[in-house]
Amino acid sequence: MKDLLKNKKILIGITGSIAAYKVFEIIKLLKEAGAEVFPVMTEKATYFVTPLSIEISCGNRVLIDMFQEPLSHIELAKKCDLFLIAPATANLINKYACGIADDLLTTTLLAFRGPVIIAPAMNWRMYQAAQVQKSIDYLKSIGVEFIGPEQGSLACGEEGTGRLVRAEKIFEAVVSALTEKDLKGQHVLVTAGPTRGYLDVIRFITNRSSGKMGYALAKVAKRRGAKVTLISGPSNIEPPEVDKFFKVETTEEMLEKVMESINSATILLMAAAPIDFEPEKIFNTKIEKNSINSISLRLCPDILKEISKLKKKPFTIGFSAEAGLNTERAKIKFKEKALDMIVLNDIMKKNTGMESDTNEVIIIYKKRNKFFEENTSLLSKEEIASLILSKVKELMLEK
Repeated sequence: MKDLLKNKKILIGITGSIAAYKVFEIIKLLKEAGAEVFPVMTEKATYFVTPLSIEISCGNRVLIDMFQEPLSHIELAKKCDLFLIAPATANLINKYACGIADDLLTTTLLAFRGPVIIAPAMNWRMYQAAQVQKSIDYLKSIGVEFIGPEQGSLACGEEGTGRLVRAEKIFEAVVSALTEKDLKGQHVLVTAGPTRGYLDVIRFITNRSSGKMGYALAKVAKRRGAKVTLISGPSNIEPPEVDKFFKVETTEEMLEKVMESINSATILLMAAAPIDFEPEKIFNTKIEKNSINSISLRLCPDILKEISKLKKKPFTIGFSAEAGLNTERAKIKFKEKALDMIVLNDIMKKNTGMESDTNEVIIIYKKRNKFFEENTSLLSKEEIASLILSKVKELMLEK
């Protein structure tokens, strides 16, 4: 999203870890989202990446020495919105926890009053050291956010927990920290992706749903402070960081998980595309292609219809993927499924169908027994998700 961090100023601290080369991807993501990036390096970090390359990448002068620009630690601390340390060594973490300020980076950290995110990177032995863990626990207790490290191959050739997390995860942590938590206190239940109806042990009926819309809704809801439960059918994309994640295959499994989670939910976003019908008979082995002439089908459970029977249910949003923008059909579905809102999109239109990264929808809702429609332009699915959640919040406040 191009303007996700528009007008935001990010301080990025780079320490002497071999993972320092990965900072270029982080800087790229921050700048693409509209942020201005101000880099501060430790002297040891210059052994791994050159100040000139960081300066070119950020578009701002790299500061290293305390006396390079007198009072720069105060000026940077005053004008920036967030301080990100990536990668962070054990040395930096321990010094910050003890309040030691013996270089520009640690001095600026102590002067900074906004959100601080630390992404550690070190050998697993160092990360597990009691001193480091004590420092991390203390920093967390005063509001510092830690992202990672991850398990995997380390620079020394060993395996363990110490790898710098991927740039995309660090970027999401930054965005989340700078996003208004206007959904705090809400429990958002999201379904995503397709379901499958098996014919035999390897063959099944499904559809082209990718899960992208549901995953975007879950990511943005979490970003905005909600507790998020995500129930997903088979998808090839990595799920976002949520509070609970359940992987299902069939429509029956999705229905079961929804019913298990719905009592505590305040908002239900049924963005999944469960199949409408499945093979009537499931073979427990691979069937020969010449052994059958036809396949008998049966209807799958209608998850939204089952939810509509509940006496108490969350604010419920249905999704209607149609071949054309048939608003009347969507309104019938709205009434039949006792929805609070429905989101209609045309799967036949270019760049708005299943598997696309963008969407263009009509948000349909009811006020004083009258239907209202709001059309969006062609936007990324994250932007669409943000618009949907904002409308949900608005309608819930009016109820």
